[in-house]
Amino acid sequence: MPSYRDINYELKKSARKTTSIYIERDGTISVLAPEPYELGKVEEILEAKRSWIYRNLAEWEDLNRTGVVREFVNGEGFPYLGSTYRLQIVDQASQDLLLKGGMFRLRRSALPEARAQFVAFYREKAKLRLPVLMAEYAGKVGVEPAAIRVQELKSRWASCSADGTLNFHWRCMMAPLSSLVYIVVHELVHLRHPNHTPEFWHTVEKVLPEYQLAKGWLRLHGAGLGL
Repeated sequence: MPSYRDINYELKKSARKTTSIYIERDGTISVLAPEPYELGKVEEILEAKRSWIYRNLAEWEDLNRTGVVREFVNGEGFPYLGSTYRLQIVDQASQDLLLKGGMFRLRRSALPEARAQFVAFYREKAKLRLPVLMAEYAGKVGVEPAAIRVQELKSRWASCSADGTLNFHWRCMMAPLSSLVYIVVHELVHLRHPNHTPEFWHTVEKVLPEYQLAKGWLRLHGAGLGL
């Protein structure tokens, strides 16, 4: 990982014309730079953004003190679309894991693979829900994604690939529907505006006038969405 003075960062190259700095969901500092890039220019921007970086890292540390480590035991709560459902371990069930009667039911024999079972559950729900939301909002943004993928992303809720593919973390399905919609719209707008310019946010607001509420929920509670 490259560094500039006391700032460690990940350098990511892209087809964009400008350089941008992001604090990722895991606290990593990412620099998205044009290709070819000038190291001196990158370091100049890091220096100019030093106060902003320190301020946002401090906020990230405060928010991530609320991180949750979930155990696969009776009564543990697992979020799905913003609601929390308690886990019940059962001896017999039609599936290894299912959401039924207001509870997650995990077959006891599947306990050794409990995390994988939950990941598969969220992935499957995302593959069903995301195309529906895309169909609803892509036209409003005026774009059409090349494809949709559900993955375990390292540090983001979602990302937009250069070929127009939108990638979503399966953890998105833990968030309230309003925040999930915000994530979808955010990535759709990136197909029109690669950077977080005023035009980008204006387009997001045009499609979702109250997007700040959903964005704020993720900022405050996102650290608690995990396994």
